[in-house]
Amino acid sequence: MTDRYAAYTKLKFDYPADRVLRITFSNPETFNSVDAETHTQMTDIWRDIDRDPDINAVIVTGEGKAFSAGGDFGLIEKMTGNFDEIMKTWKEAKDLVYNIINCNKPIISAINGPAAGAGLVVGILADVSIAGKRAKIVDGHPRLGVAAGDVAAIIWPMLCGMAKAKYYLLTCKPVSGEEADRIGLVSMCVEDDELQETALGIATDLANGSQSAIRWTKYSLNNWLRQAGPIFDASTALEMLGFMGEDVKEGVASHREKRAPNFRKDCPI
Repeated sequence: MTDRYAAYTKLKFDYPADRVLRITFSNPETFNSVDAETHTQMTDIWRDIDRDPDINAVIVTGEGKAFSAGGDFGLIEKMTGNFDEIMKTWKEAKDLVYNIINCNKPIISAINGPAAGAGLVVGILADVSIAGKRAKIVDGHPRLGVAAGDVAAIIWPMLCGMAKAKYYLLTCKPVSGEEADRIGLVSMCVEDDELQETALGIATDLANGSQSAIRWTKYSLNNWLRQAGPIFDASTALEMLGFMGEDVKEGVASHREKRAPNFRKDCPI
């Protein structure tokens, strides 16, 4: 590992092939959940990767049985009702998405199990997303009591269509790797024991290809996402507004107590 990534202590790095960097979410005891420090590092690293002259492709995966369980309850509880923390997280949430979109290197995600929240941002927004059959993709924001923010509004309708996006984002139903492939939410689904090899093969091919052609193709295609920027900005702002309300407290409590939430039934909007 070069000094360029030494400060990213919450992530694991290795180089499985020439000019290929692999990033591993590494907190397997909590299914690679994302705390505040990890969230910051996930946000900032794409700028360094963009400027790294020794890297042509990136793989992102998770250690153990999960890709990433998303933001941990400690981060969520720290944000709830705390305007300064909400604003900090809002900026990072926006920067995370735009930094990935603007990163000039192709990103390949190897989704190896549960994927949610901030970790799912990288998994779904990757240029090539590969799910193992036991992958379980879920955007659980409404179940937590906040609007679906993160990356949902900017890309789910583009990937799987508005009808499927609304169904899964409103109900918070999990999507298996095979179903995600069928509806177009991911690039492909493979056998779990083939996941890492498949990701590495694609990354190696991209690392050895014409870099100007690959990077310009990514840049051009991502203008679809840039056009959807105002949609994303609104969704993320509304997610953050939810952290000032009461429903998120009940959402966290119900998760901790492993019961159905009892949200308020009336709503002034």
